[in-house]
Amino acid sequence: MAQRKLVKPIIAVLVAHTAIAALTWRDLQHRPAEQVRGSKKLWRVASAANTIGSIAYLVIGRKPD
Repeated sequence: MAQRKLVKPIIAVLVAHTAIAALTWRDLQHRPAEQVRGSKKLWRVASAANTIGSIAYLVIGRKPD
């Protein structure tokens, strides 16, 4: 019974992670390398690994336009 209560929150977290990672990857695809702090490959790996990696990219990984 307790496991069933965890299913919805886990699904919500997975959906949120997927959405944020997709936004990050889309931004990396369209942003020139000169406007990214660090390598694009590193940011892709970090964003795929966890949500904090995606948030870090969106906050500090992009250089101002």
